[in-house]
Order: sequence, then C-alpha cells, then structure tokens
Amino acid sequence: MFSEITDHMFRRMRYLEKLDAEDRMSDKFVLQRLRQIPPQTGRFLALMAANCPQGNFVEIGTSAGYSTMWISLAAQERNIRIKTFEVLTEKARMAGETFAQAHIEQYVEPITGDALSYLSGIREIAFCFLDAEKDVYEKCWDIIADNIVRHGILIADNALSHDTELGPMLKKVEADTRFDSLIVPIGNGELVCRRK
Repeated sequence: MFSEITDHMFRRMRYLEKLDAEDRMSDKFVLQRLRQIPPQTGRFLALMAANCPQGNFVEIGTSAGYSTMWISLAAQERNIRIKTFEVLTEKARMAGETFAQAHIEQYVEPITGDALSYLSGIREIAFCFLDAEKDVYEKCWDIIADNIVRHGILIADNALSHDTELGPMLKKVEADTRFDSLIVPIGNGELVCRRK
C-alpha cells in the first residue's frame, strides 16, 4: 500500500507537511492552522482502514486533506469513496486542491459543512477518523457509534494531547460494552475503538 503512493501524492504530502511545520513554528497568529496529523499517524490510519470490514469510510475534519490522502490508500484497494467533512470553507478549498493534485478525486467525497448535520444519514460505517474541534467529539460519537458495523473501527485524534477536554467522551467510550477500545501512543494519541 505505501509503495503505491504516487509522485503526485508524495509531493502534496511534503508540501502540506512543510506548511504545517511552518504554521507551528510561527509566532504570528494564524486563524486557520492546518493542525494536521504527523506522517506516522497517517500510516497508522491507512493500515487500520485497510483491515476494516466492508462498509463506508468517514472522516470528520478534513482540514487540507492530508489525513484523507493516507486513508485514501485503503479506499483505493476497495474502490470506494471516503466521505470527508470540513466546516471551514478555506480549508475545504485547500482540500479540493489536495485531492486534485494527488489525483485521488475519484476516492473522495468532500462535503463542506457541519458533519453533525449529515452523520445520522450515514449507515454501515466500517472506518471513521475523527479529528475536529474537541467540543464535537462526544456528539459525533453519540451519532456514529450505533452505525458502526461489526468489527468496524473509529479512531479519534488527540486522545493524549487533549485528554482533559476529551475526558467525558473518553470515559463514555470506555464504558460502552459494544466496543473494545484503547489509546495508542502515536502522534497526539489515537483513541481506537473496535465494534464487537
């Protein structure tokens, strides 16, 4: 799967990694930082998605499309599309550029708007990556959990870096006997939940 990363995708990945690093090091206030995952988390997402059962792929928080590129590697193996949601129009515009430049438009269904308005209509979710504003995590979980297929996986970013903010959601997930869950110490900490 990783050996199939095209030159087009590789160049866009390097560009976004450079942009994200510059944002993080800048003293200037940036209204819409990319705040994207690191490359090792991207590889982790791709491997997890590739080993999910059949069903829909969903991403909440597209940003500039960096994580979507990684997940698209698994989507390409199945010839399916990822539904990816971004509420900010400028980030959605950048993501559109990413998908075009990486030549993965046929594997991505970008939706600009609040994911909470759409999620209840998505059934049979095999894989979900949640990386949005932390105050919506629990609301997203409440909608998505019922629609994850048997052995489907939800991964939520920032489980370690924002553990205080995400505390109520993390406790709720841990107490949900329909799922096995753990926090993987990669990147900013990934909460991994697998439906029994």
